[in-house]
Amino acid sequence: MGQTANEPAVKLRTLTTVHEAHSLGSEETRRAYPVHLRGVVTYFDPSIGSHRAALYIHDATGAIYVEASKGMIKDLTPGTLIEVNGVTGPGEFGPIVAHPQIKVIGHSVLPANPARPSLALMKTGILDSQWIEVSGIVHSVAEFRHNVMLQLEMEGGTVSVVMVKEESAKYSALVDAKVRLRANASPTFNTSRQMIGVRLMCPGLSAITLVEASPNDPYLLPVIPVDKLLRWDHVSDSFHRVHLRGRVTLQWPGASLCIRDATRGICAQTAQDTHVAEGDDVDVVGFVAAENSSPTLTDAVFRRISSNVPVAAVPVTPEQALPGKFDSELIQIDGQLIGRDVEASDFALLISSGGEIFTAIVPKKLVGQKADTWKIGSTLRVTGICSVQLDAQKSAIGEGMAVPKSFRVLMRSPQDVAVLIEPSWWTPAHALVILALVLAGTLLALAWVIVLRRRVEQQAILLRESEQRFRHLALHDTLTGLATRLLLQDRLNAAVEAAKRHHRELALLMVDIDKFKEINDTYGHQTGDEVLRVTALRLLEAVRKTDTVARMGGDEFVVLLPELNDPQAAERIASKIVEAAAVPIQVEGRHVVACVSVGLSTAVAAEFDVEVLMKNADAALYQAKSGGRNCFRVHALDTASPPIE
Repeated sequence: MGQTANEPAVKLRTLTTVHEAHSLGSEETRRAYPVHLRGVVTYFDPSIGSHRAALYIHDATGAIYVEASKGMIKDLTPGTLIEVNGVTGPGEFGPIVAHPQIKVIGHSVLPANPARPSLALMKTGILDSQWIEVSGIVHSVAEFRHNVMLQLEMEGGTVSVVMVKEESAKYSALVDAKVRLRANASPTFNTSRQMIGVRLMCPGLSAITLVEASPNDPYLLPVIPVDKLLRWDHVSDSFHRVHLRGRVTLQWPGASLCIRDATRGICAQTAQDTHVAEGDDVDVVGFVAAENSSPTLTDAVFRRISSNVPVAAVPVTPEQALPGKFDSELIQIDGQLIGRDVEASDFALLISSGGEIFTAIVPKKLVGQKADTWKIGSTLRVTGICSVQLDAQKSAIGEGMAVPKSFRVLMRSPQDVAVLIEPSWWTPAHALVILALVLAGTLLALAWVIVLRRRVEQQAILLRESEQRFRHLALHDTLTGLATRLLLQDRLNAAVEAAKRHHRELALLMVDIDKFKEINDTYGHQTGDEVLRVTALRLLEAVRKTDTVARMGGDEFVVLLPELNDPQAAERIASKIVEAAAVPIQVEGRHVVACVSVGLSTAVAAEFDVEVLMKNADAALYQAKSGGRNCFRVHALDTASPPIE
């Protein structure tokens, strides 16, 4: 029989081991079982968030996260023996101890003999919070105000290691060192409590064992010719940093540096923004990786040796550039300008040459105002670094030879664009004037006039087709194919008028990719472009056929939802967008997570104007980002908008 109103509630048993608390299911943890634990602190950060402190404890049965309030405890060093009284909670991924009361009862040592799992096993989430040991090579170190983050390249991939910053510690000495470290496995997750990655929470330098020290001066490593990288005889060199020397062919400060030695060219990803001139001889040290059809260096550093003569660009045709022979080399190529994208993170020119279409790009901060002088239809001569993209599927089959798909030209500055021929003055209007003069001048030239008219009609058809093609390029984003700001404005005005006539609602969604700059900085602009293209496709799949998806610039999108019959339809679409975007994107063998934040504004058309609707959607987007990202927020028309930062 069921429990009656007069019967006392069932008293939950007290859990006294970590394993008991951490093995509960999500629903069971919500029952708030009382917890009484005694364990050793393996990780403590007093200010991991605005309101929280991070605390992991370990007993003989395992490890668990304790949700402590910021300022509740201070100076709790790893190895401290504590007593914790609290209740179980579901946490943001796995079970935790909530509402704890903590008492220091002594000092101990960090747990011995931890598990040594693979990265693949850690990514399953099975080892949530557990004390483990891993080994690998440190590729980079980033120091923040309170924390330090290492990028550890271990067997199976790269994992981030977070530590509390220790005063006077020289973390830079860890770069390129082989280490063995102990830490708590910590998931990264979305707002639906789904695991999307893993990181390691290391208590500090005391938990790191130096297996193989990095060179005191990496520039004293032997110089390796670029064409020897990733060949059979030098495969082992790819585990540690390598030393290259060559002349600078391109620098995007804080992002990329390309050089050429006596054998060939190569580009390096680097956060260093020290200025060097084209032609300068430099030493470059970094980790070797394969990107598209050529080697590249990641997490690179460099130093200038001396000035030298700039490298001469090699004139090529698209047929010569595409196979990959000139990948990472400084080339010069002619073509006709058919479009440009001024809204992307990098300024891009769309160029047609020899039946091929390619893009020439340069970072926006290096462009200035000169880009506005290049007219559509001009014949240009473009100089820059050739970057070949592969067809991954075709390259994986057959003999394993790389199969190129397209190429880009990475320009150093606007001076890398030379105008060879301005667009023709010939237009249908000019043709009609000439025709009128001929008809008025002589009837004897009737036969010639007929021939001329036929030519003029053919030219007019070609011009109309060109205008239609150029108009499409002006109204559609060259990278994603989405509507531009201009086309969105036209459709938004039309949707407002239609909504007023039919007394319907409409909605506007402002969509922004979360932490897109970090994706660009971590994986490079080519990966960033692929993330933008895939996100655009997912937006189109998530909306109705009558809706409009536009790219406003960078990683910002706007979705127009006209003719809404159901007030909840917009929220369902927003939720569908957030869910679709959270699925990792596979780029070059990596899984890149590009979640989105969505701001939603809905209203009856008679009660708003376009500017207010855009402003409210932007304010809702601000609320979504402030609320943790990877979610959507709704802003009603009659709600005061918060300040937008």
